[in-house]
Amino acid sequence: MTEAPDPEVVELATKIFDLARRGQAEALVAYVDAGVPANLTNDRGDSLLMLAAYHGHADAVRALLARGAEADRINDRGQTPLAGAVFKGETEVIKALLDSGADPAAGTPSALDTARMFDKTELLELFDAH
Repeated sequence: MTEAPDPEVVELATKIFDLARRGQAEALVAYVDAGVPANLTNDRGDSLLMLAAYHGHADAVRALLARGAEADRINDRGQTPLAGAVFKGETEVIKALLDSGADPAAGTPSALDTARMFDKTELLELFDAH
């Protein structure tokens, strides 16, 4: 029999994911520095990095990457943080991810495919430069 999750743990995890969505880097990394996994994922497989990247928070992205978050961690839909940032047009996030070694060809659709789909030639050039 599976035990129900502790409501306090669920509440804390929800708070931490919200910090990533809102880009509250200082508070977010305080939790990571205190032991929350940098690659913590929610019920959809979205990591803290994915949420920060998708919502355009370059400072939070850099802080999570510096603490070991996986730049190419794929969510349950096959998407990477880089593809999410490309979809949203978040250039500073894209640069931070590329600087940390994110692979534009990873995921489905990949960041490359996403850039092509939306005719974002400036991003394709940025990928080539990296």
